[in-house]
Amino acid sequence: MEDIQIPIFVESRYRVNRKRIKKAISKIIAEHEVKGQIEVSVAIVGDRKMRALSKKYKGEDKTRNILSFSLSEGESTYLPSEILRLGDIVLSYPQIIRDASAEEVLVDDKIDELVEHGTLHLLGINHD
Repeated sequence: MEDIQIPIFVESRYRVNRKRIKKAISKIIAEHEVKGQIEVSVAIVGDRKMRALSKKYKGEDKTRNILSFSLSEGESTYLPSEILRLGDIVLSYPQIIRDASAEEVLVDDKIDELVEHGTLHLLGINHD
């Protein structure tokens, strides 16, 4: 297994399965044969924080279930280390609960799906 660092920030009131999130990200990275030391950070936030991020970065005044920020997009920042920092995945826990309920899937399964989707974005693989 490659050395993958996945710091996870969770606003205190949300209960998430950190091991499962790390496993989902590791799976995508392994499938795409990304080698070396890698870092992907994950933040689980509420609707208010997500709405603020959405407004700031997408120009949309609404909450959403996920935003991903690739460090390869925008201005390049030189980081003096051997770690490949792919970027950040931000999830809105309340929105995920609503989505999971509407789709009749488990919250953990929805989180897995979104984290995998976000990781693909960070790797530069975008959906049509």
